[in-house]
Amino acid sequence: MMKFTKISAAVLFMLTPLLGPAHAETNELSIGTGVDPAFSAFYVADKLGIFKSNDLEVDLKTGPSGSAMVGLLNQNQIQAAFGAEQAGILNSTLDPNITVLAEGAALQSWFAIVGKNLNSLDDLKGKKVGVARGTGSEIFWLAMLKTLNLNASDYQVIQVDAPEMIAAVERGDIDAYSAWEPWVSKGLAAVPGTKILRDNDGIIEGRVYFYVNQEWVKANPEAAKRFTKSLVEATRVINEEPQKAVGVVAEFLKLEPQMLDGMMKKIRFDVRLDQQSIDNLAIGASQLDATKKLRKPVDWPTFVNASLLESVAPDKVKFELPK
Repeated sequence: MMKFTKISAAVLFMLTPLLGPAHAETNELSIGTGVDPAFSAFYVADKLGIFKSNDLEVDLKTGPSGSAMVGLLNQNQIQAAFGAEQAGILNSTLDPNITVLAEGAALQSWFAIVGKNLNSLDDLKGKKVGVARGTGSEIFWLAMLKTLNLNASDYQVIQVDAPEMIAAVERGDIDAYSAWEPWVSKGLAAVPGTKILRDNDGIIEGRVYFYVNQEWVKANPEAAKRFTKSLVEATRVINEEPQKAVGVVAEFLKLEPQMLDGMMKKIRFDVRLDQQSIDNLAIGASQLDATKKLRKPVDWPTFVNASLLESVAPDKVKFELPK
């Protein structure tokens, strides 16, 4: 009997290379974003246990902005991120594994130029403006210059991460900043003499996107599908149970629920990939190209991968890629 067991084990050992190693998917992943109500789908899915109910163990990390965290998708340091157009585009030219999963939210009256002791954009000429490069801050700033036919050389643009903008304008290091909520409302409340010089109404409707690392997706297709399903479910809670969502997000972001409720009403939460989603990405790519930051042309068929969203919510996918 022992001899038979040893022969069988030997045969199995020889067959193993032919059969290939069994691959067990992991249900663990790290995700990253900023501290911004626009990223509520991540917070709600995590704090309400939606990820766990879909058999996922998720480590949610936050940084100075969602766009800053997109860079961690490079080399699979994290597996998913939530950020603006330019961040995804730029990082996809470094690592083609970084792809768009879906748009997560559209932002109305969300971005603004906040100035201190200034009355108009005319007063801003020659002054220092804080802009967070590669984020919605820069996208709005560049779109405003183009739409209003303003001369970029009339302003001194200073790189400032969004969380540092309020302190910088208060100290006088900058005279104004281009930002999004909650930094707009927080700055107006915290710094005397500040006012909105221009918001994004009529300039651009900002959007934020879910990005994933395809190396992880290909190794864990079922977990990736459950992750996508979790985002759709979290977004449904935000839309159908708004007060529940506000409570969760307010606690996570350390914001007054009443202030946050007003902010979230300015956001359309919807997990989708439609033509407007793609058009906004194309605007981000053209801005990067115009400012000589685009390392190489965007590989649109690789960068936009709709397969996960199609598997969960096919009615939310309808677009044509740029030529």
